[in-house]
Amino acid sequence: MIELWFVVIAFLWTGYFVLEGFDFGVGLLAPFVSGDEDEHKQALQTIGPVWDGNEVWLISAVGATFAAFPAWYAGLLSSFYIPLVLVLTGLIVRGVGLEWRGKVANTRWADLGIVVGSALPAFVWGAVFAQVLGYGPVLGGLFSLAASALHGAIFLALKTDGAVRRRARVAALVTGLVALPLAALALPALGPVAIAALIALMGALLLIWQRREGWAFTATAGAIVLVSVAVFTTLRAAPLPGLTLEEAASGPYTLGVLTWIGLAILPFILLYQGWTYWVFRKRVSLAH
Repeated sequence: MIELWFVVIAFLWTGYFVLEGFDFGVGLLAPFVSGDEDEHKQALQTIGPVWDGNEVWLISAVGATFAAFPAWYAGLLSSFYIPLVLVLTGLIVRGVGLEWRGKVANTRWADLGIVVGSALPAFVWGAVFAQVLGYGPVLGGLFSLAASALHGAIFLALKTDGAVRRRARVAALVTGLVALPLAALALPALGPVAIAALIALMGALLLIWQRREGWAFTATAGAIVLVSVAVFTTLRAAPLPGLTLEEAASGPYTLGVLTWIGLAILPFILLYQGWTYWVFRKRVSLAH
């Protein structure tokens, strides 16, 4: 049961980083790929139907960690209280900006909130996990931020048309040239799986250069998955310094009850997310 729930939690975190990663990137880049207000709306509309649903993965991951590994949850919260408050602040500010932008005459503060609220969690999550692993948090934060920007730029190129699509491709190439050196510095220490992630990022740049946005997005998503696998494989031995997974886990009865709850709830989450992305699968154009 301990191994099963560790895998479930790793899966939930991975889903969050893949899905919320392009959310962060779109929120960060939207003002820079838009030439006017209509194009800005077009860029943000690519995540409009899905951004709040993507955050369900974070809620599920944190809730599962609290229930299955309470000592791990408590250690993370106490050790990284201020960074986690910054993450929550960023998510709140971004949410307010996205919801209020269409309801106010002056959108400047909403736009600033979306940019800051996207950049802050993207940086802090990378810094937190790098610190847990014993690596440089600043490098981890910068890599996470750059990877999210690249992931979001490719998503924009995949989901828009016209001028926004062209600018998004340029943004993907620019952010990719920043992300690759950071990846080369941050990832090798995590082993061969992380090296595969670096190769996937290189492939994403080549694919976006060839205007193959769908495959480029698959490559960046795959890179994030590989990085997450490398991170959680390393954390398996000690999720926190001095704390083993067995020491952090709840008792067998609690894990057994959680398993039945997870079997009942997780399929509905996956089905709902899949249905949402299927319904809103087409490109967002200015005409719409």
